[in-house]
Amino acid sequence: MFGIAPYGPYWREIRKITTIEVFTNCRVEQQQHVRVSEVRASIKELFDVWSSKKNESCLSNYVLVNMDQWFTHLTFNTVLRMVVGKRYFGVKTIEEEEKAQRCVKALKELMQLFGIVTVGDVIPCLKFFDFGGYVKAMKETSKELDKILDEWLKEHRHKRILGENVDRQDQDIMDVLISLLDRRTIEGFDSDTIIKATVLVCM
Repeated sequence: MFGIAPYGPYWREIRKITTIEVFTNCRVEQQQHVRVSEVRASIKELFDVWSSKKNESCLSNYVLVNMDQWFTHLTFNTVLRMVVGKRYFGVKTIEEEEKAQRCVKALKELMQLFGIVTVGDVIPCLKFFDFGGYVKAMKETSKELDKILDEWLKEHRHKRILGENVDRQDQDIMDVLISLLDRRTIEGFDSDTIIKATVLVCM
């Protein structure tokens, strides 16, 4: 992850790629339709909830909505569509629901573990003792996130093999990174590892 990588050739190269190709004003403008469509879809879903409840009972014109959850889903869908072209919350199948919960759970665990300082970080000679089980949790979360990112990467590569050309305007961040980094190595890291790490930073 170049965001927390030590300063060096790898950091400089990835920073250059992301600054010139990924995090540009042009790219943000190209993805404006994603943000607009997600807000519209989320508002429509709110309306559908209200209208279905109204049809069930005419006693009230009001529907209780968990706005915290609604904003979480809206934000998550928007970021996910911009980064990997997916939408997990909203109208979906049971399989997509499971994938969404799995992804959200792994990302929440990552955020919780990010701020934890283990005994081994402070006293290196005690790093073999996993007090609190944090190191084990970090390894498990890392494996889970790697599986999720690997699935997304394989899906993107499969689309390319099938010849599904994506317009520049509709390219997500993973598409851009595959185009730029495919079969490249930077400071000993292969393209798959670099793409997955950079996508994780974007989320």
